[in-house]
Amino acid sequence: MAGKVAFITGSAKNMGKSFAIALAKRGCDVVIHHRKDGAEAEKTAQEIQALGRKTLIIFSKILAAFGRIDIVINNAGLILKKPIAEISEAEYDQIFNINAKVPFFIMKECSKHMSDNGRVINIGTTGGYSVYAGSKAPLEDFTRALAKEIGARGITVNTIAPGPIDTPFFYGQETNESAALFKSLSAAGRLGDVKDIVPVVEFIASPGAQWATAQTIFVHGGVIAR
Repeated sequence: MAGKVAFITGSAKNMGKSFAIALAKRGCDVVIHHRKDGAEAEKTAQEIQALGRKTLIIFSKILAAFGRIDIVINNAGLILKKPIAEISEAEYDQIFNINAKVPFFIMKECSKHMSDNGRVINIGTTGGYSVYAGSKAPLEDFTRALAKEIGARGITVNTIAPGPIDTPFFYGQETNESAALFKSLSAAGRLGDVKDIVPVVEFIASPGAQWATAQTIFVHGGVIAR
């Protein structure tokens, strides 16, 4: 993947940062995206630059700076853990805007500007909270549709659906008791680790994954049998 340009949303910290570092180690230049984590984004950029790769933090300048986009990972997301009866219309709109609308329009731009033989990877979810899981569900249909629309150019489109992952993103909604419940549901009796997800992303982003497209790949440690 040397010389490829990767754009990863929500890549200042948590899983997105790990994806960015992993692809930089594989030789990619990386475009970092964040909404409000400027300091964390700068730290991530410094780590990538230390690997000898280029980095960029402003999406609007990708093509001007690099001239191409080869890998896009729709990783950014917003989580909300509430019963349906307690979710306001404003909360619903915010969650769906970030988790479904933004990835859709990024995919739209991919269809027009991505290099041939590129990779689009959407980060979905195994299940869980009502409006969060519901807002991630459209990614699977968007994935299948876009894979057919641009597959003739060698571009693959897939969704990776992790289970509960041991990151601050997860713990922001959980108590020790609910975290223990999630651990008990997995086959190994633990939460997932970012290191469990990164190799799957690396493979799907690689040239060797050319025949894997229009798929939802579940990486959840057996939390849900399907």
